[in-house]
Amino acid sequence: MARSVIAWQRRHGRHALPWQNTRDPYRVWLSEIMLQQTQVATVLDYYARFIARFPDLQTLAAAPLDDVLARWSGLGYYSRARNLHRCAQIVVAEFGGQFPRSSAGLAMLPGIGRSTAAAIAVFCFGERAAILDGNVKRVLTRVLGDARDLSLAANERALWAIADDLLPARGIERYTQGLMDLGATLCTARAPACNACPLAAICVARGEGAPERYPVRSRRGARGRRENWWLWLQWRDRVWLQQRPARGVWAGLWTLPLLDDEGAADAIAARLGVALEPLPAIEHALTHFDWSLHPRRARLARKPGAPLPGPGRWVERSALANLALPAPLRRLLG
Repeated sequence: MARSVIAWQRRHGRHALPWQNTRDPYRVWLSEIMLQQTQVATVLDYYARFIARFPDLQTLAAAPLDDVLARWSGLGYYSRARNLHRCAQIVVAEFGGQFPRSSAGLAMLPGIGRSTAAAIAVFCFGERAAILDGNVKRVLTRVLGDARDLSLAANERALWAIADDLLPARGIERYTQGLMDLGATLCTARAPACNACPLAAICVARGEGAPERYPVRSRRGARGRRENWWLWLQWRDRVWLQQRPARGVWAGLWTLPLLDDEGAADAIAARLGVALEPLPAIEHALTHFDWSLHPRRARLARKPGAPLPGPGRWVERSALANLALPAPLRRLLG
């Protein structure tokens, strides 16, 4: 299996991604964090802009968190950005700006799980370590016909053990990249290109004619639903924004005031003596729930003397690009 993956990666794998062909742990680490839950096509632009603003670990560690979140805005899963910033500060303060050189050491840092730690250790330090991200789980369970339920920790541990056993003695970097590439380009979640796969001859799932059955994960939490109203107060060329709490959805990001019902928006508008303009609802999907957001806009003729929903601050439209805004709000405000 390893020989087939390595040979395929050499001829058909990805070789020109901006975080490849380097042993710089900073760049590999950044790419691995960005690629969690996010496709390569989306990450490419964000990675380039992030590197332009934070070219090295020291620059990232010294930057304000608001600046980091602003450059992450729209990429989603914002806890990744907060952990990225915290990790950079720890590596600079406690490790002299040098990442630990082992997967075990890397996994002790914020936001770096076992698979991410292994990827950094493999690509930067040549460690013989297994990764098991979503793409690799899909490849391995299909090839092996492993129908154990991966929502159970014991079964996931068993798959880790298999991944360790399959590691080649040589060519660990190309093998690791090959598994990633197979999962991303051929062995996809839907409509896998089995006829082009170098492992087709030994793939149990292909032989069964049901590759999309794998991996098995039976316990999926029921999706919730939320509904809120966004109060868009505009005075001259300024918008009233509030910063979200440090924990919870959109933690640390700036948003319009989020209200639980339309009556609350009407009450604030009455207090300010303005009319509300209903705007089309926005449907936003997060990891565990679907969110209906109902914007209501009010244009103020003068700076209000009545108390505003707060705490918050007026922000000029020209400064919005430098703030960390949730993606749907950035689109709304234009």
